[in-house]
Amino acid sequence: MTRRRALKVAEQIRDELSDILRYEVRDPRVGFVSIVDVELSTDLRHAKVYVSVFGSDTEQHLTLTALRSATGFIRTELGKRIRLRHVPELVFVLDQSIAHGQRIETLLRQLHRDEEAAPSGGDQQPPEPRD
Repeated sequence: MTRRRALKVAEQIRDELSDILRYEVRDPRVGFVSIVDVELSTDLRHAKVYVSVFGSDTEQHLTLTALRSATGFIRTELGKRIRLRHVPELVFVLDQSIAHGQRIETLLRQLHRDEEAAPSGGDQQPPEPRD
């Protein structure tokens, strides 16, 4: 299997999973979820599906639990939509990169505010230029 083919299949799986989650999965525990990435094994039999869930920790946990319990249904739907010899085993993993990015941004903003609020070392005037 070429790398290019594996990337193309992963992209197709990501797109189809997004549609399946949006239109087919009716579990009320599934919140606002998006597929961030799909990593396929070299033999295309296993796929790690990285999902981002908008909401509290409890909502994220409930959504991940619902996705894991609906894995059989999701694989069946995926098998109807893509042409592969074997539909990969799906493992849903919570991707927290967005939350980490927001936390870093908040810390940087706070650092910037702290630097602006800090005194600049007294009432010293810059030295006058010499001729």
